[in-house]
Amino acid sequence: MQRLEVLDGLRGYFLVFMVLNHLTFSGGYLLVKLNHGELGYVQDAPGFVFLSGLLMGQVYGARMKKHGYKAGASKIYHRVFELYRYTAGCLLAIIALGFLLTESSVYWEPWLWQLARNDWGFALAAAALLYQPTYMDILPQYIVYLALSPPLVWLCVTGRWRKVVIGSWMLWLGVQFGIHLPLASAIDAVMGALYPGLVLRAHFNVLAWQIVFVGGLVLGCLASTGQLNWQRVFDPTRRGLVEASLCIVLFFMIWRLGMTWELFPEAMQARLRTLEIRAEFSMMFLLNFAALSYLVAWLIIGGVRSDSPLARQAGEGLRALFTLPFLRLIGRHSLQVYAWHVLVIYLLKAVDYHQGPFNELTKTAIAASAVASLAIPALLKEHRAAAAAVIAEP
Repeated sequence: MQRLEVLDGLRGYFLVFMVLNHLTFSGGYLLVKLNHGELGYVQDAPGFVFLSGLLMGQVYGARMKKHGYKAGASKIYHRVFELYRYTAGCLLAIIALGFLLTESSVYWEPWLWQLARNDWGFALAAAALLYQPTYMDILPQYIVYLALSPPLVWLCVTGRWRKVVIGSWMLWLGVQFGIHLPLASAIDAVMGALYPGLVLRAHFNVLAWQIVFVGGLVLGCLASTGQLNWQRVFDPTRRGLVEASLCIVLFFMIWRLGMTWELFPEAMQARLRTLEIRAEFSMMFLLNFAALSYLVAWLIIGGVRSDSPLARQAGEGLRALFTLPFLRLIGRHSLQVYAWHVLVIYLLKAVDYHQGPFNELTKTAIAASAVASLAIPALLKEHRAAAAAVIAEP
């Protein structure tokens, strides 16, 4: 299947802003404020997870339809083991750096907790994906989704995608009502009994965030098997959903800016904070994400064919942005680039601790260099692939 360049570019875009959002300096830095996340409740992680599900549905849905369930499932499980190797390798690299860098237990402690003290019990829990250091948590989450996805892909391929959607929605809804809390408490109790102080540590609730991945997976499967036509879904003459999505996006933008600039009374801010549960992907995050995703997709696919000059210009601008060679390069190798970005963020935390504080210009230069460095693992991957292709030639 030919890859869609805009999807690679989108993944690259999210990787760039993950670097900017995860990078920390003493006193903060201004560049991070130039961010779509400041204009609403849509950030990079859900977009990255959604696109991963979408591409997986497209690739493995087509494979299962053509070659059967086992052919597709075996490829998925191979991908699971590959992801685990990168996750474990990233963890081992951070632990090794902790021995080499002076005072790493001080500046990494908020991200690693007891792992910063090189505690073997917590290291084993991290290897089992139960104790996830900060910024390494998307990979374990993705591993879980991939491992459970073969039957879901098969259901979509065989026309039973509605069952997958309903199951995903019910699971997400259950989390919003706390159905997961007894299970989490039981896991904490077992882990604490096995090793003192050990608890389940994961920033993202996999039972809630699965709705993003599964949503992408279902759409990808339907598109790859001919059950969904993107041109019809994003018909430029049908603007009802576009206008509704725009209203929702603007609504959440007003609330987000109001909270940032403290324009609302404290009672309203307190109410909003109770709804803003990112770890469980609460309703405000889901609605904002769905609306913005539809709006962007419509502009890229339907807007460029619209009779509205503004829609055409917006769609063409987004296409130009998401097809930038740099973004497509790092998006094609998102797994390797994501693991690289974790190491870069941890290393730059050490630099800031030992060499900082820096002025704003230096912080901007460091951030730009960190973003540029994302090309390193992608180029190395493509170089190895090219070398292997030459060797394979007769």
